[in-house]
Amino acid sequence: MKVCVSVHGRFHAFELAAGLHRNGALSKLLTTYPDCAVRQICGEALPMKGAWWLEAKRRIGIFGGRNPVAISMAYAKFAAKRLPESADILTGWSSATLEAIEPARSLGMKVIIERGSSHIVHQTHVLECAYAAEGLKYIGTPMEIIQREEIEYAEADFISVPSKFAANTFIDRGIASSKLLVNPYGVDLLKFQPAERIPSSRPPRILFVGRVGIRKGVPDLIRAFSRLSGTAELRLVGPVENEMRDILARLPMEHVSVVGPIPYHSLHSEYEQADVFCLPSWEEGVPLVLLQAMASGLPVIATKECGVEDIFLDGYEGFLVEKGNVEGLREALVLLCKSLGTRQKLGAAARVRMEKGCAWHAYVTRTLEHYRGVLC
Repeated sequence: MKVCVSVHGRFHAFELAAGLHRNGALSKLLTTYPDCAVRQICGEALPMKGAWWLEAKRRIGIFGGRNPVAISMAYAKFAAKRLPESADILTGWSSATLEAIEPARSLGMKVIIERGSSHIVHQTHVLECAYAAEGLKYIGTPMEIIQREEIEYAEADFISVPSKFAANTFIDRGIASSKLLVNPYGVDLLKFQPAERIPSSRPPRILFVGRVGIRKGVPDLIRAFSRLSGTAELRLVGPVENEMRDILARLPMEHVSVVGPIPYHSLHSEYEQADVFCLPSWEEGVPLVLLQAMASGLPVIATKECGVEDIFLDGYEGFLVEKGNVEGLREALVLLCKSLGTRQKLGAAARVRMEKGCAWHAYVTRTLEHYRGVLC
């Protein structure tokens, strides 16, 4: 069995490609990253072809937007011309695979669409509600992207999603459950490990990692945190989205640190210095940062919409709250900030949970099992 992995960016594709390569199953990795960057990230050379010029144009804003139609189409056309004849499966990322589906089929490949979040129509509706709650109109998903993804969902042989939550949003829109491959992501258990958290005089540190924006529930988090009466500190790590700047200006920001983006290789130190991890997203697939926090021995607070029902149990490794429920979020934060013993108990359980089937090699093993079923 040979697999071609095609991705416009990185996502979790490099971990997937490296795992397939170690198992002798990677035909080629197609990406917008240059080979030197892939080698640095993966720690090994992979058979690949990179459209580095597309990544460069995206980063300097020539295409515009976070998920522009132009780069999706340009990349899919690039991939369509560079498909390996030896592959049995094309695994391509949603919105950037459409033009490669027919060429892959002509080479005898099965086509799997990787979708890291919920169905794009569901996602768009939820984000419209989230933005409306802040008095804003959501305009982030171009109609052309929605149309591309819906065609990809229809034409693909299978769709791979990271959680039952995400799968249910496809089933609710008429996609047969038999077409869905549910496979939660993995985490690097060596890079992200529990730190010795020695009791100190400083207040408990609540950590958020991700895009600081409405989708991730950051306004809800800040409002909930403001009711802790100065008994904790909140640290927001990640790029600040444009629409959040005005929102942050009118929110209570005492004891809140907006750090901005940091390099991946420095991320583990943020988890090591934190006491609680919180991600109150309105919509996700399975966020990698949540797995990283749990592997680092942190108790977590997340919404059901993070797709974590496959990852942890409410009250055992962390707490689940309803999206947009500021009071419920405050109660969970207070409970963990008040009790060192509860933090230690849930954090230890979170690490154990990650050790039981959540390493990247376990993810790759499940992927290979899915792929064998696809080819049967």
